[in-house]
Amino acid sequence: MTIHIGVLASGRGSNLQAIIDAIKSGYIKNAEIKVVISDKADAYALERARAAYIPAVYIDPTPYKGRREEYDKLIINTLIEHGVTPDNGLVLLAGYMRILSQPIIQLYKMRILNIHPSLLPAFPGLKAQKQALEYGVKYSGCTVHFADVEVDKGPIILQAVVPVYDDDTEESLSERILREEHRIYPEAVKLFVEGRLKIEGRRVKIL
Repeated sequence: MTIHIGVLASGRGSNLQAIIDAIKSGYIKNAEIKVVISDKADAYALERARAAYIPAVYIDPTPYKGRREEYDKLIINTLIEHGVTPDNGLVLLAGYMRILSQPIIQLYKMRILNIHPSLLPAFPGLKAQKQALEYGVKYSGCTVHFADVEVDKGPIILQAVVPVYDDDTEESLSERILREEHRIYPEAVKLFVEGRLKIEGRRVKIL
């Protein structure tokens, strides 16, 4: 069965590009990105989608301020319209800057993946690289996890460790972490598509 992927993105979409490239090269088989959705009209992720002949959809969140569930219903409808259903779909968060509400999390339970630029559970939320530098850690990294109702707290699939150097800036550390994100996010998608992820409580076993 081909897994239908929907990607939610708010920015430049470099992780989206990594997934597009991994599917195109055959590294990820039996998967197709059916739609890319953004809450930002000028998100470069939409341009990446169009360049790859993937439907690119902007959904304006402005009329839904304070009504997150209503906005997410539009996301759900768009996903389903493009064939990303709860039984054959996978939703990827690629720099998506909105917190998902419970209806979409429940509908696509354990079918939503997110990538975060820290070794969770350390430094959840925004500006994780800045948090790591300010705390003085010697190692940081990135984490692919299942999205849950609590931000950055879903079961962990893969992590990659990145050393923190004394002369690091937020930008230099972010760039090194991003290179690892581009490596482990496609790997996690591949494992999901191949049915090799088994969830036992908070643990994700790779079969």
